[in-house]
Amino acid sequence: MANQSAPFNFVLVGFPGLPQNHHTLVSSAMFVVFIVSLFSNSAVVILIVWKKHLHEPMYVIIANLSLSDLLFDIITLPKIIARYWFGAIYMSFFDCMFQLFWVHYLGTVDSFIIMMMAIDRYAAICMPLRYPALITNKRAAFICGFFWILASIFPAVNSIWHAQFPYCDSRKISNCFCVSFAVTSLACGNTNFVSKMAFWFAMAILLLPLSLIISSYIVIINTVFNSVKLGGRQKAIYTCTTHLIVIGMYYGPRVFVYVAYQLKLVPSLDINVLLLFLYTFIPHMANPIIYCLRAREIKQTIGKLFKLKLTFKIEGNFSRSNNLGILSNA
Repeated sequence: MANQSAPFNFVLVGFPGLPQNHHTLVSSAMFVVFIVSLFSNSAVVILIVWKKHLHEPMYVIIANLSLSDLLFDIITLPKIIARYWFGAIYMSFFDCMFQLFWVHYLGTVDSFIIMMMAIDRYAAICMPLRYPALITNKRAAFICGFFWILASIFPAVNSIWHAQFPYCDSRKISNCFCVSFAVTSLACGNTNFVSKMAFWFAMAILLLPLSLIISSYIVIINTVFNSVKLGGRQKAIYTCTTHLIVIGMYYGPRVFVYVAYQLKLVPSLDINVLLLFLYTFIPHMANPIIYCLRAREIKQTIGKLFKLKLTFKIEGNFSRSNNLGILSNA
């Protein structure tokens, strides 16, 4: 115990105030979330990379979003599940700084990719004749790659800042993983500059893409109402609505938490951590369903794979029964 509580170890609290008898239920729910997200996002990435007819700009963007969500869940969820299942409450200083970087990095990537997705839909619906020339596979891949690089700059600087801080006696991270405001509150000395920089960076990363997304969908909905027949209009509005629900789940709670934390208006740590968990991991499970399983090409590909698997299974059973019949006759 003395070695585990060394100066460069943090204590991962998880959900503050969670009663002991609820630990199993909450950690089991997190495990289910992890498995569903792991399977669905992995399937999306593998399917889009594997099937050449899915090599289209929209699916290139979706694959990047699923990859980002997949990496985020792998880096964060196993640790918090182990904290409740195996009592692994300690987290080394290096592991915390590593997680701090990836949490903010992948969150930034998600924001950029969702913005790119809205722009792609805007170009496809509002400029259908120019869309093939504007958004090509190479261009979509290049822009997504640029976003992956651009998104790393401030999280890297932020992690270096936090690594330089001296930390006081309390090393309890009252959260499910290492995030900027949870780690900054443990540092000794004046951290106002870093806190304000993290806040304004978060607002820029959230509000600028969100404003472009909202503007794109306003134009999309207006175009749909003015140029599409009733049946197609209802389908398009339903698709836009489901997309906007996921976008609202991603951006709304994040903006609220950052603003409330800056203004010291968060009612309790429990609500803060619960909101963080919900707006982080629920969209990761919902994204493959909203963006992929409702897409015609994805559904057709999955249907063909299941049909092929079923055919092989039936043929295999038929072949085995024939072989048994031949052996019995012999």
